[in-house]
Amino acid sequence: MTLLLKNKHSLKIDDFNFRCCIGKNGVTAFKKEGDYKTPKGIFEIGNLYYRKDRIKKPKTKLKCIEIKNNMGWCNDVNQLKNYNRLINTKKNFRHEKLKRKDYKYDLLIPIKYNFKKPIKNKGSCIFIHLTKHYKPTAGCIALSKKDFLIMLKLIKKNSKIKIN
Repeated sequence: MTLLLKNKHSLKIDDFNFRCCIGKNGVTAFKKEGDYKTPKGIFEIGNLYYRKDRIKKPKTKLKCIEIKNNMGWCNDVNQLKNYNRLINTKKNFRHEKLKRKDYKYDLLIPIKYNFKKPIKNKGSCIFIHLTKHYKPTAGCIALSKKDFLIMLKLIKKNSKIKIN
């Protein structure tokens, strides 16, 4: 199954069209760390990370991982071994904290962009996460909570996302 980002406002899965938002500066085939662009291509998706203190474990075929206080995603271009990986935030690396005060990462799925053999400065922390007001993201794809929960019932472990 493939999730298809049709345009900057629409994610299609089977017969479902979900409203979404993407990176503030659009889509690019030449992603750079911090450029506020969503990477173009076909990518695998990762596990579902969720806030157990805010949301009960969703129904999905994805592996579900509870977000803990010390979880982060490394965006430190000088830490290539850990770059674009889940890390313990006690390490002294720049990172995106997964347990946030706002709601955006109450549910998130990493998009496996620049993942297998990460290239420095090519971009990290590209997620499918939550939005309430559809404001542009830093490069992620964001959906409403209602649509995210529907999407979780549709996708499988081997699903991919195609970003045009």
